Amino acid sequence: MKGIVCVCLFAMAAAALARPDGDHYTDKYDNINVDEILENSRLRDPYLSCVLDVGKCAPEAKELKSHIKEALETHCLKCTDIQKKQTKKVIKYLINNREEDWKKLCDKYDPDRKYSKKYEDELKTVKA
Repeated sequence: MKGIVCVCLFAMAAAALARPDGDHYTDKYDNINVDEILENSRLRDPYLSCVLDVGKCAPEAKELKSHIKEALETHCLKCTDIQKKQTKKVIKYLINNREEDWKKLCDKYDPDRKYSKKYEDELKTVKA
């Protein structure tokens, strides 16, 4: 559940605010240290709670949440290059380390698995 916030944070950092021109999400949060958030449950959990509608939302998490579905459906079409890189990092982390959180996120934002399957196929690592 906490990892989903990370995914969201990633898609989150990538999908925060829409630019006035509508072509991209704002780059306001591009400098977020995604690795630090993924590794620290105290930082990760609030994002997850927000994205899953089970907790309060900080302004940046609320903005992220408002773009998650679109970013997932379009494979991050409106994301900056940094946001795309961060999003892949978060999703890869969730798929490979926080499977239950990834499932909850998919259940909420992609229940038919139309879009999340692409990420799973691309980012799942072989575990020995």
